[in-house]
Amino acid sequence: MATTNTPARVIVTFPLPEQGQRLLENYACKHDWELIQWRDSEINMTRGQFLDQVNRGADGILCKMTIRIDEDVLARAGDRLKVVSTMTVGCDHIDCCSLKARNVPLGHTPGVLTDATADLAVALTLAVCRRLGEAMQAVCNGEWGAWNPTWLLGTEIRGKTLGVLGLGRIGLATAKRLRAFGVSRLIYHSTKEKPEAAQVDGEFVTLEQLLRESDILCICCSLNASTRHMIGYTQLCAMKPTAILVNVARGDVIVQDDLERALREGKIAAAGLDVTTPEPLPPSHPLANMKNCIVLPHIGSATVETRNAMSVLAVENLLAGLQGRKMPAEYV
Repeated sequence: MATTNTPARVIVTFPLPEQGQRLLENYACKHDWELIQWRDSEINMTRGQFLDQVNRGADGILCKMTIRIDEDVLARAGDRLKVVSTMTVGCDHIDCCSLKARNVPLGHTPGVLTDATADLAVALTLAVCRRLGEAMQAVCNGEWGAWNPTWLLGTEIRGKTLGVLGLGRIGLATAKRLRAFGVSRLIYHSTKEKPEAAQVDGEFVTLEQLLRESDILCICCSLNASTRHMIGYTQLCAMKPTAILVNVARGDVIVQDDLERALREGKIAAAGLDVTTPEPLPPSHPLANMKNCIVLPHIGSATVETRNAMSVLAVENLLAGLQGRKMPAEYV
């Protein structure tokens, strides 16, 4: 942390939700920090603007996924930097190895967004299964005519095989929720078998078996070197033509152009995405204009309660790092 005579200089790259913002400002005022915060909620801080502030010195950085913390940033920050905190669970926007080499602790926000994200995974699954996107568009387009027993027929979750790629906190919470809809079988693939899978009668299978046998495949894994582009055209072609894919993990787990091709060719029936590459996804992108694909703007954790909890945890991690204390949630 800065010396006793020098106030800490802290860079926050976005406006925080109310509870986290209040905690941050109260502490900054009490300890006479130099708080540099990007306040525009409509436009993201650019990398150039961020680097300009880092060049002026930083004891702590609180960021989100739109800012990449890489070797260049860390070299500019130098030995003064004592902590990085991110208001995300995943840390794929951060060079964790370089941080570790510099003994700079990294805080993240696991756990607090599990329920909200799992709820959204269920919502997406239902929306895709019951073709809600198409139905809403039909109403807007004036296509709602006389009752037709074969119009906009979807499919039920009941009796289906649910596959989960990544049975971590969010994957398990999603499985618990969807199990209540009466799935006949629950299979999963992770880096290893999970004892907690017993809570949902989950069966550990290979990736190949997961793809081949899932009627509904929910992607809930973290993004890392082994999962980046794990699902490409070959994997999508291995799925049932009636299968539905839901992604609430990270866009780069899927080769996005391959997904668009598979949907267009009928290799799988439909998809629901809360994450894409890039984000935001251009409105002209094919996936944003396909009847059998629902795209949401990465709102998995977007509830008042969850975003407040995330912001408080992110600030608490920042404070702990500046004070040399153990973080409530350090990324290891």
